[in-house]
Amino acid sequence: MARDRLAVLRAQRQQEATGQGHEMTNLQTPDRIATASNGNGDGNSDPMASFYNEVTYIQDNIEQFRNNVNRISELHARTLTSTDEATNQQTQALLQDLVSQTRELSNSLKQRIQALDNTPTSRPQDARIRKNQTALLRNKFLEVLQNYQQVESEYRAKYKQRVERQFRIVKPDATPEEVNAVVNDTEGGGDQVFAQALSVSSRYREGRAAYREVQERHDEIRQIERTLEELAQMFNDMSVLISQQDESINVIQDMAGRVEADTGAGLQQTEKAVEHARSARRKRWICFWLSVLIVCIVVAVVVGVVVSNNKKN
Repeated sequence: MARDRLAVLRAQRQQEATGQGHEMTNLQTPDRIATASNGNGDGNSDPMASFYNEVTYIQDNIEQFRNNVNRISELHARTLTSTDEATNQQTQALLQDLVSQTRELSNSLKQRIQALDNTPTSRPQDARIRKNQTALLRNKFLEVLQNYQQVESEYRAKYKQRVERQFRIVKPDATPEEVNAVVNDTEGGGDQVFAQALSVSSRYREGRAAYREVQERHDEIRQIERTLEELAQMFNDMSVLISQQDESINVIQDMAGRVEADTGAGLQQTEKAVEHARSARRKRWICFWLSVLIVCIVVAVVVGVVVSNNKKN
């Protein structure tokens, strides 16, 4: 439904700019968004059409990211249940390749969302649309990042449980400290603890197989921890971006408040000026009528004197 509404908005913006619908090519780089929005591209194109195309592209990539995470979860599960070494190696190769692709995709999504945030616009109504759409994309991206983080955390715990089970095959009476050293490979001492336990174990053959698996699991755990660190950094970057946007919004709100205050003060000054002008006009009219009255009195006195003199003569 969100995609349909986006298509309707895009069509409306295109018709508003050109009087008829026209199709825009899909953007492949964030730089093209800024070019179109700054008016340096095709003079007949609507900058908002480019924006909508980029929004659609990002939405599709977020969905691809979600699918990648689901696939990564499946490969983790397959790795944990596989007993064939060749199959496990093949699964690990697929997993590492998919993790690498997902890492690149997450970096691309972050850059594109940042580009949308930084794209200028000249029309207030377009600015509101950009802000709402970008916030929606950012929230969706954070949602899939959080899901990825949860998947990796869960499988890290499962890998550690598997390592503990393999170690207890070799040393059933292992102390919690020994288990912790092997599971977490504290300061690289896990292999040493396992090797010591293996040297005195009566189940040497099974112990060797368990030891090889533990080494593989340690590699997988380190890979997961690296991914979790990258996801944490990604969350931090997106949080900084949100904070910067909030600061920009606060600045705009402060400016709007100052403009409103200045407008109010200007209105008060205007009202005072109007009142002063009205008062001045009233005073001028009073002076005028006083002058007329004085003239009338003078004329009446003169006329009275003249009439009186004529009667005496």
